[in-house]
Amino acid sequence: MKIGFDNDKYLKTQSEHIRERINKFGGKLYLEFGGKIFDDLHASRVLPGFLPDSKMKMLLELKDEAEMIIAINANDIEKNKIRGDIGITYDLDVLRLIDIYRNFGLLVSGVVMTQFGDQPTAVKFIEKLEGLGVKVYKHYKIENYPQDVKLIVSDEGYGKNDYIETGRSLTVVTAPGPGSGKMAVCLSQLYHEHKRGIQAGYAKFETFPIWNLPLKHPVNLAYEAATTDLNDVNMIDPFHLEAYGETTVNYNRDIEIFPVLNAIFERIYGSSPYKSPTDMGVNMAGNCIIDDEAVCEASKQEVIRRYYKALVKKKNGENVDSEIYNLELLMKQLEITPEYRKCVAPALKMSEKTAAPATAMELNDGTVITGKTSALLGSSSALLLNALKKIANISDDIDLVSPIVIEPIQDLKLNHLGNRNPRLHTDEVLIALSISAATNPTAEKAMQALKKLRGCEMHSSVILAEVDMHTLNKLGINVTCEPARQKKLLYNK
Repeated sequence: MKIGFDNDKYLKTQSEHIRERINKFGGKLYLEFGGKIFDDLHASRVLPGFLPDSKMKMLLELKDEAEMIIAINANDIEKNKIRGDIGITYDLDVLRLIDIYRNFGLLVSGVVMTQFGDQPTAVKFIEKLEGLGVKVYKHYKIENYPQDVKLIVSDEGYGKNDYIETGRSLTVVTAPGPGSGKMAVCLSQLYHEHKRGIQAGYAKFETFPIWNLPLKHPVNLAYEAATTDLNDVNMIDPFHLEAYGETTVNYNRDIEIFPVLNAIFERIYGSSPYKSPTDMGVNMAGNCIIDDEAVCEASKQEVIRRYYKALVKKKNGENVDSEIYNLELLMKQLEITPEYRKCVAPALKMSEKTAAPATAMELNDGTVITGKTSALLGSSSALLLNALKKIANISDDIDLVSPIVIEPIQDLKLNHLGNRNPRLHTDEVLIALSISAATNPTAEKAMQALKKLRGCEMHSSVILAEVDMHTLNKLGINVTCEPARQKKLLYNK
């Protein structure tokens, strides 16, 4: 895998740039932090070299100056809203985030309940948080938000919200997901700080779109592909162009809301510190790209992966026709098709040849390996073993896992656990491989090669079972599937 991003430079320049913004506002900054802080897999895929926890490491550079505030929309708690990537509700994710931030040594100053209106489930969650010793602040719905600026910036608007007690120069406002009210929390705090005679500023941290890359750069198009469900569209920032004569990229929601934000800033401060949405941002990722060709290629792969993901959603009964249409438009702009993905054609060819589900993987050196279904192994499990053999330079005719090890596992599955499928899933074959490694040096050699699967590209001729997808994702393999089921089943575990 070609590296296209200088992660060390990013950690240094990004933390320095945030410090500069803190100083610009006299030593107190509220930073709206979008996206995932510690597991940004999208960024690591489209910017090879960017580590999933890069943003967390960057914050740790500022650990002594920073504190964390987590915002959650009370209506999302009432609706039992779920994070699609990890499958837990927003309220549970708040608890998870608190634990993670604290484990990294970051100060968590509290949770803000936005859009609060005595929703029963939200009230119970507040009681739970307070019982756990977490400070909770309530922010209320403001009529005609964000249009009625006069009401918003008044004692009947932001003034009704609880004032969040903070004591450090950098307050990072984060959330379990979009629509949680992070920006409103920051602006409410600016109002309260101003009333108390405290000088404070606001800035926004979003990795994508990257403001100093061209509008149609593959990295920015990959961001559009990742947010088709939100209808986000990248746009030239007209305010920045008018103010500075410089072309920069932002996205539609920030551009649309900027005139209102400007009016709010003017009402709080008397004048606005920013001339454009781009001005508000502090993202330095674009300055750390060291190989444009590598990030372009990675971004094209990401768009195709998103396309296949949407096709699978449709096959599973979700209404995603508009997402699919938008993704097809993005592929046209990039002049690519699904077959551009090198592992697609070999998987389909092997499936056609064997009349059974098959898989293929492009290793990081460009080699393509295939896996087929057998009596003992599913195609994904076979592919894993074949890939490990290739990476570890092990002969094809050597059995990494003996049938003597596999057969007792099959017996356990069929005769004791009630499974109908005797073939080993990917998690089961890895357990079998690890058992074999205890007495077999060749199997141990294959186990050592597992880490080299990270970043490899894989395609399946059928929708994989959840257990296989989960295991492959943990290994860091980028998986796509044809929108077809192995069997005519509605529930695929």
